[in-house]
Order: sequence, then structure tokens, then C-alpha cells
Amino acid sequence: MQPLKNRVCPIMADPIVEFLESRLDSYLAELQSVVSLDAYSYDRDDVNHVVDWLEARLNKLNFQVSRQSQEHTGDNLIASRTGNGVGRVMLLGHSDTVFPRGTTAQRPMIFQGDKILGPGTCDMKAGWLAGIYAVEALDAIGFDTYEHIAFLIVSDEEVDERYSIPLIKSASRGNDAVLTLEAARENGDIVVARKGVRSYTAEAHGHAAHSGVEPEKGRNAIVALAHQIIALEKLNDPANGITVNVGVIDGGRLRNVVPDYARLRFEARAFTQHDLDRITNDIFSIFESSAVPGVNFDVTYEQIHPPMPRTPEIAALEAMTQNIAKELGFEVKGARTGGAADAAFAAAEGIPALDGLGPIGGLDHGPDEYILRSSIVPRIALLAKLIQAIMESAQKR
Repeated sequence: MQPLKNRVCPIMADPIVEFLESRLDSYLAELQSVVSLDAYSYDRDDVNHVVDWLEARLNKLNFQVSRQSQEHTGDNLIASRTGNGVGRVMLLGHSDTVFPRGTTAQRPMIFQGDKILGPGTCDMKAGWLAGIYAVEALDAIGFDTYEHIAFLIVSDEEVDERYSIPLIKSASRGNDAVLTLEAARENGDIVVARKGVRSYTAEAHGHAAHSGVEPEKGRNAIVALAHQIIALEKLNDPANGITVNVGVIDGGRLRNVVPDYARLRFEARAFTQHDLDRITNDIFSIFESSAVPGVNFDVTYEQIHPPMPRTPEIAALEAMTQNIAKELGFEVKGARTGGAADAAFAAAEGIPALDGLGPIGGLDHGPDEYILRSSIVPRIALLAKLIQAIMESAQKR
């Protein structure tokens, strides 16, 4: 997205854009405030400081706010507001970041040309703040012909052990669309499809022996798994979007003992449930035999994320978004990505979902994480107008 292109006619003549331009300094000040709050996923108190901020801010916009307390992570926040029409949209985000306490003091938010750097700017404080300003922009033009606008901000998106998934699923049901406030891709794309993820554990059980005196009596579990790793790598099928990655291997106790136990942790990703099922069958077939006689395997898995396929309903939302962007003077493309996100849980409930509706940004989770200042007004305007268009479409049904 070109900074100058975002500021040429007809975009400046649009009342939503004009309002957002007038509020840009306020947005930046609030972004600085929330970026200064640490929100490490495993620090319940710090995450709740962010949730406190969100609760107070949404109360000012006359949202009815409730919180779902969690034992090990921060509170989930659910906020809703009713209008005078039909149509229901939920804005989805998360309050936690990957950065431990003290990171924001070490690396406060700074400006570097068009980039705004800081821990959690891109992932995803700028995004849920964009959702707040999108609602304010709709209020500014007097748009209230909707039934329901909701925010769901969960507190455990960045960790493996999730407690909020049932809430995401239940809160998504009944909406006309779920719009996820993660940042747009670095090239400005929104996300219209994501891969599903399955996590696997494979344990190898062999027989221990002295590696010097009688190694022939051992059954080496590590060697057995080494063969399986090579076979797993051959399952990768980039042409069809299937990836298999071995991420962790551990086993053995001492260098002079033939190891009787070893373990792999790995994952598979694919764009369809059919492909995930097929690759799972292939994985189990690999572990039916061992290159090391006498070593047996136990394999288990769980599905961490469902696929988010580009359904006709999502394609329609994509087209709607592209038309609005064109009216605002820039282009938006829909992207498929291997990364998982909470929009997939909404899509799995049959609700059309789009992702990447926050400002443009990148380099998440690292010291150079950023968003583009020039993208803030255009992307919030796009979000506000998309909410409006979804509501108006619902009224015509």
C-alpha cells in the first residue's frame, strides 16, 4: 500500500476517512498506552491489565462488557452492543503477547519513518484498537442499522494449551460474519484460507544394553526414530499445500547405554480436512514397521486447529472487501496461509470469517515487530465500511 495513494481523492472526501484522519493522533496515543502494557500469555496479572484497559474503553462506547475468568491465563472479554436493524458481526482478537514482563520498558514503542515498532504492535494491539476506532467511525456517521456488534478478545492465543476455544465457537454462532483483527500481511493481503494443524507424538520403545560390552543385545530407539524422520520428511507435498515438520526429538540417558526410549513431536498442516485425514493415515502407516527389529511405536495426535477453507461465503466476503478497498483507492487481495489463527474456529462453525483486517504489519514476535502508520486510516476505514456492508447485506435477505 502506497502512503500517498491512501490520501488522494476520493478517499479524503469520505466521511469515515475524514473522521479517522481527525482521530489519528488519538489512535497513536492510545496505541502507545497499550503497547506500554506487558501482556505475556503466562502472566495472568499483566494480561488482565490489558483486559482492564479494553473493558474501560469499550464501556465508553456503550458496550455491555463481561469477563470470563480463567485459572491459568488472563480473562477473556466479551462485549456487545445492539443497534436498530438487522445483521450481526463479531470482531475477534487476543489480548496476550509472546513478550515477558519488562519487554515494553526495554523496547518502548518508537517511530521509524512509516514504521511503528514495539512489542505487540502488530500482534495484535493495533488490530483490536482498529476495531474500536472502526466502531467509533460508524457512530460518527450515525450508522446504527444493525442488530448486534460484538468484540471477543481472548487471552490465550499465543500458547498451545487453549482454554478459550469453546467460547470462540459458541460466540461465533449466529453471526453473519466474524472479522479477525490480526494485522494484514506485509503486502496488504487479507487472509481468506488457513491450514488446519494436527500435532503428533511418536514414542519408540526398544531395549537398553551396554554400548561397549554387548551392544548387539540393545534395540536402539533413537536410531529407529531417525529412520521414521526421513520417511516423515518425504510426506511433504508443497504442490498440494501439505507440510510435515519434525520439531522435537528426545531420548536416551547416557552415551554408553543403547537407548531404550525416544520420542518425536511433529505436526502436519493442510488446507482441507480430507488432506489432514489422508496424511494422518500415511503417518500411521510409517509407524507400522521399524527399521530396527524389536523397537515398537506408539503414535497419538490431536487436532490443534481446523482448516479454514475459502468457502463460497468467505469468497463473497473477500469480494465485498475488495470492492470497498477499490472505492477507498487501494487494492486488497485474499491470501492462503499455513499459519493457524482463531478465525478457523469460527469458520468451523459455518460462519464466514475473514482475517488480517488490522493495519499492515510484520515481523511478529521479534524485536523489529511493526505496523505501518500510513496503513492505519485506510485499513480502519476498510474495516468500518465492511461492517456496514455486511449489515446492509443482511437487511436485504
